[in-house]
Amino acid sequence: MIDPAEAVTELERALPGLVAHRLPTPAGIDWPRLESVLGTALPADYKLLCELYPTFELSDFLRVGGPAPGAEVAWAEDTEDLDIVAEWCADADLAVPMRPYPAPGGLLPWSSSTQGDFFLWTTSPAGPQEWTVTVASRNGAWWHYTGGAVQFLADLVSGVLKPWALPTVRPEITWIHRPGGGSR
Repeated sequence: MIDPAEAVTELERALPGLVAHRLPTPAGIDWPRLESVLGTALPADYKLLCELYPTFELSDFLRVGGPAPGAEVAWAEDTEDLDIVAEWCADADLAVPMRPYPAPGGLLPWSSSTQGDFFLWTTSPAGPQEWTVTVASRNGAWWHYTGGAVQFLADLVSGVLKPWALPTVRPEITWIHRPGGGSR
């Protein structure tokens, strides 16, 4: 795992249009409250990305973002994605069975695609800085990336990481949520 600021810088290099959308001030998400409701801390790279950038979409495919300030509890309590992940885990023919969070080592969604794929953290008792990324494709393919969410995004859009069972994710922002001002 690399330093959170280094991971964000690497994503900005891989996705040159991202820097133009950096928020003028940090988003101000109440992470302690969210993490208290969720029952776990979240990785620092993800929190930094959410503080620096509004929700955005890559290549008309992958939506990246976190809770809006003031909506942390609702975000943490939304279990719809966890319910779907639980169904997928039960239906998957995996050599090592997986379960959704809050099970030990459980999967916790951090993003999804417009086509129904999930991007998850594989949680670990070693702490959120050691969590890795698991991709659950809607077509039934599962794969793992040993690294954090922001590094995963940088490697995916730069082409370093092959998008196994996913379409190619071009290094372009195709949608962005403007806090207090809608989206484009």
